[in-house]
Amino acid sequence: MPNPLPPAIFLMGPTATGKTDLAIELCKELPCDIISVDSVMVYRSLDIGSAKPDAATLAVAPHRLIDICDPSEPFSAAQFRQQALEEINEILARGRIPLLVGGTMLYFRALERGLSALPSSDPVVRVRLEAELDEQGLTCLHARLARVDPEAAARIHANDPQRTLRALEVFELSGEPMSTFLQRDIENDLPCRPIKIVLTPVDRAMLHQRIEQRFQIMLEQGFMAEMEALYQRDDLHADLPSMRAVGYRQAWAYLDGQWDYDTMMEKGIIATRQFAKRQLTWLKHEPEEAVFPLSFEEKPEQILTQVLKYLAASAI
Repeated sequence: MPNPLPPAIFLMGPTATGKTDLAIELCKELPCDIISVDSVMVYRSLDIGSAKPDAATLAVAPHRLIDICDPSEPFSAAQFRQQALEEINEILARGRIPLLVGGTMLYFRALERGLSALPSSDPVVRVRLEAELDEQGLTCLHARLARVDPEAAARIHANDPQRTLRALEVFELSGEPMSTFLQRDIENDLPCRPIKIVLTPVDRAMLHQRIEQRFQIMLEQGFMAEMEALYQRDDLHADLPSMRAVGYRQAWAYLDGQWDYDTMMEKGIIATRQFAKRQLTWLKHEPEEAVFPLSFEEKPEQILTQVLKYLAASAI
């Protein structure tokens, strides 16, 4: 049975595949308004390292949900979902098409499928867990998580203190593993029907080359000056979600004296490649998507033509 809801375009793909450029071209052809789906671009002052569109680009194609919070503040998938739904409803009310663009797959999933009603964070429990983290180390706490919630431990990286602590906190507050909450059916109130466009590289080596080139360009554009300004702030530290973002985490370690410059650059490129690999793995399990393979030799208008044909067939 056809879905009667108005359409929204979900433009997805790993980093460095040209999603933003394609989105801007789509806005020239269709009555679209862009909503950023990026967990780093939400932060003010994280510009070069997040590949945030510059002022000239934003003047031509405004992006919603960028620069909406300070890097000292956490920003969750639940906050994204709430604000994205508000933006989608506003765009639909004006008879236009929401165009959601980005690479934060958790945000796309939260928007489309909803989120489990996890217990709210408890300051007392959180402070105690953070003290245990300092005393016992992350390896010990992640091992504890593996005992009480093996599924969450398998999903959460052993070097991710934020998500490890949150999963332990949920278990202590509820007596149930976080994975149990995530498996429960949730009523979804998405007011549109997603039409998914996935840009994916044919040649992984070519993607790696583009990632390395982009990282070097970021450095040339002044990424370290941007990072130094953040590092000097009294309210920022290395464990904040904003400062744990790919690139920013490695630059912080360099400024903290942990690595030399060449090591920082090498680790930043490797971390970005690993991030792209996780994005591609996630996208393999994304249902009902239209995959557009990229050899990176296509002209932008070629990809645009293919995507427009698909959207026309999808009643856009």
